[in-house]
Amino acid sequence: MPLSAAAAMAATVTVLVAAAVPGVAASAGTSPEAPTSGASTSGVPASAAPVPEAPVGEVVGAPPLPEADLSHHGYVSFSNGHIAIRIRSENLGPSDVTASTVRLRFSAPLAVTQELPYGCLRSGKATVLCETGGLRSGGGARQTALDLQPAGGPDEVIVRLDTVWNGGVRDTDPKNNVHQVLAPATGDAYAF
Repeated sequence: MPLSAAAAMAATVTVLVAAAVPGVAASAGTSPEAPTSGASTSGVPASAAPVPEAPVGEVVGAPPLPEADLSHHGYVSFSNGHIAIRIRSENLGPSDVTASTVRLRFSAPLAVTQELPYGCLRSGKATVLCETGGLRSGGGARQTALDLQPAGGPDEVIVRLDTVWNGGVRDTDPKNNVHQVLAPATGDAYAF
């Protein structure tokens, strides 16, 4: 999935969830039959109506998803108004991953003008998405290097890193691709 498609998909999740709840219109003018009084057609107020549970990661009746284990590790350092981030993304297997996208969220908004590396884009005031490309099972790791500037000159930043797209595989160990790092403006490298 291209990076721009992953960003668009993340933005539409709220609309899809709202559309799935009876009595809740996803947006103005979506359906003339959609109740707007806050009550669903079953007589239960929309706020009290149960939200249907969807299976996590699988569609009922579909073949099982291939399994892989994405892993992101590296370090964050912050000094002189620059956040340096180095990410090593790899796939520990057993299946190959055709593409994946790493999301970096920051506790402080980023400066408006940023030079991002190829394959990365902004997704809000404090979020950057970077594609890793294909990751073969047990193959070599992909490196991503960023040099970013936060707005407002904070004394520290918190960086949250996770996988927002994994190529449609089921990740057998998601703990090794979700990290949070506090980086004070000391220039020290903090590993994740």
